[in-house]
Amino acid sequence: MEYIGYIHTQFPEKFGIPRQSGLVENAIGEIVFEPKFRNPDAVKGIEEFSHLWLLWDFSKAHQEEFHATVAPPRLGGRKRMGVFATRSPFRPNSIGLSCVKLLGVRLEEAIGPVLTVSGIDLLDGTPLYDIKPYLPYADAHTEAKGGFGEELKDSHIPVIFPEELLFELPEELRKTAVDVLAQDPRAAYNKKPDYVYGMAFADYDIRFVVSGGVLTVVGVELRNEGFAPVKKGE
Repeated sequence: MEYIGYIHTQFPEKFGIPRQSGLVENAIGEIVFEPKFRNPDAVKGIEEFSHLWLLWDFSKAHQEEFHATVAPPRLGGRKRMGVFATRSPFRPNSIGLSCVKLLGVRLEEAIGPVLTVSGIDLLDGTPLYDIKPYLPYADAHTEAKGGFGEELKDSHIPVIFPEELLFELPEELRKTAVDVLAQDPRAAYNKKPDYVYGMAFADYDIRFVVSGGVLTVVGVELRNEGFAPVKKGE
């Protein structure tokens, strides 16, 4: 197989990426095609669909050996499940599958068609194998069971993002940042009280602590510039 293109997202590092597509509706990505696939005819009619399936490469999780079981982080990282019963990136073939919302299609002279999508759960620069339209009559099954994943689907954490720090972010990124943090980026086995975590988001580093079941942002840093922590007493 060959890559058809790449997606550019707000997640330059794995830590903080939503664990499934659609969980953070405002997480935006742009798909740019490889030169071979930049013919506008290749996306003719795609704007008629509201959602798309993306098939992509877990490019940072390739492995040489087959492991029949994995330890999903959301189950604490200690309980092992069959690899085919999970969406772990560590698979015999490193193929990911995401359902995203199509926001728009534009044609740029230099790079051809560009697709803007939302609800993404992909690392910036992730290579894509294919794009297929989502068909509600065939792909949506309201009676489906979610297995052990159902236990975690509504898992959120309250977020305190001080206004003076929130305003360090561009307005169009603020809600997305809060929604990403509300998913609790920490692995279930790595929840240290009062530890300062750092999450890369767009061009920023966001630092936070979790105490008493509440996530509090303590600093926002524009990369390569000074760190702006919350002052004591504020």
